[in-house]
Amino acid sequence: MNKHRPALFLDRDGVINIDRGYVSRIEDFEFIEGAAETIAAFNQRGWYVFIVTNQSGIARNYYTEDDMHALHDWMQARLAEKGAHIDRIYFCPFHEDGENLRYRKDSFDRKPKPGMLLRAMADFPVKREASFLIGDKEADIEAAKAASVAGFLFTGGNLATFAEWTLASFEDGNRG
Repeated sequence: MNKHRPALFLDRDGVINIDRGYVSRIEDFEFIEGAAETIAAFNQRGWYVFIVTNQSGIARNYYTEDDMHALHDWMQARLAEKGAHIDRIYFCPFHEDGENLRYRKDSFDRKPKPGMLLRAMADFPVKREASFLIGDKEADIEAAKAASVAGFLFTGGNLATFAEWTLASFEDGNRG
């Protein structure tokens, strides 16, 4: 039986990488300062680390799911070089205004709805009350709240510094 563990949920664009708008190519991807260190530190603590990311660029025909998976594979390889790993990447390719009919729909996974977080907690034995999300948009925080997970708004700077402050604050009773 798997032991329940806390989870760190991270948005991608604006938290793990600099948000340049619909980042889908390796040459456009730049890690936020402290991102790999944050993920490695939570890995070492025995936490799950998940990415929960809206990827409406797929619905908008800016890039394909294959493009996104290739970028995520590259990102995982760069993280591994720094002793870090993501347990699973959850993404929502849907948007109700999408150009691509296959992806043009409302989705319970699209933040601010909680679908991706709830799926992660169904797929893994997550200790919900000890888990939290770091996002850079209000929709991220709303999704966390809807999933009964604390949410913290990252506004830039070094993610490792922010995550360590957030963890200390969270453990002291500030539940987002």
